[in-house]
Amino acid sequence: MSLPLTYLTIDEYLQLEQYSEVRHEYLGGQIFAMSGGSKEHNLIAGNIYSRLRSHLRGGSCSVFMADMKVRIELANQNNNIFYYPDVVVSCDSQDQDRYFLNYPCLIIEVLSPSTEVTDKREKLVNYQELESLREYVLVSQDDIKVEVYRKDSQGHWLLEILGKENELSLDSVGLSLTMADVYEDVLSI
Repeated sequence: MSLPLTYLTIDEYLQLEQYSEVRHEYLGGQIFAMSGGSKEHNLIAGNIYSRLRSHLRGGSCSVFMADMKVRIELANQNNNIFYYPDVVVSCDSQDQDRYFLNYPCLIIEVLSPSTEVTDKREKLVNYQELESLREYVLVSQDDIKVEVYRKDSQGHWLLEILGKENELSLDSVGLSLTMADVYEDVLSI
């Protein structure tokens, strides 16, 4: 039996998300429900968010956690994508929409078994289309491992892999975190 796919406009999607009990990501008209995260996932995202919030307080940057969407406009495909990153920072005064950001400089995803492949492939490629993005950070919840994709001054993306002995430097916002900061109450350092 074949079932027709339902495609939503951006306005329909944004309206649906305002009242939905389940968050959905939007890819070119189709929506996909998001799964819930583990206790470790939540603690890691919260650790990073709280340190960013404290660091950025009173400045021109804003940090959001879990419920703020990022919009990506893919001009060559005439498509729009909306993702819900675990932690996202925007320092751009043009980001005035109430429900999504267009100009993030930092995006952080905590990897889960169900999202790891998507975060490392699809989202990596799509997020790199954002001109404003300076860093995309992937944090393992099972091991002390952080992958930082950073855009250099020529617009090339470089990968830095961090372990137990390293510090996480978030150059886009001028903050360094120890692995003990990132993994507090989750993994022993």
